Amino acid sequence: MGNTQQMIMGIAMWAAVFAVFYFLLIRPQKKKEKQLKEMREALAVGDKVTTLGGIIATVAKVEETFVVLELGPNRNKVPFEKWAIGTVEPKKQSVE
Repeated sequence: MGNTQQMIMGIAMWAAVFAVFYFLLIRPQKKKEKQLKEMREALAVGDKVTTLGGIIATVAKVEETFVVLELGPNRNKVPFEKWAIGTVEPKKQSVE
């Protein structure tokens, strides 16, 4: 009987460790990935974005898997994969 209690306690301890890892590591990471995916799907022409490589540009065209960005003062157009977009600058609210 003592052997089964030790086995149950061992299983319960591993379950508790897994639960802690899930709530502290796995769940927040999945939430962040979901937010990034939603942000990339909501890209629109005119948005100011920063790529994962640090390039700051304006969205000129949005396709299913890529976006065309305008870079620099000459407004050169360069295609980028959507996954390469790191952040979108929030739109400025008009003051009334």
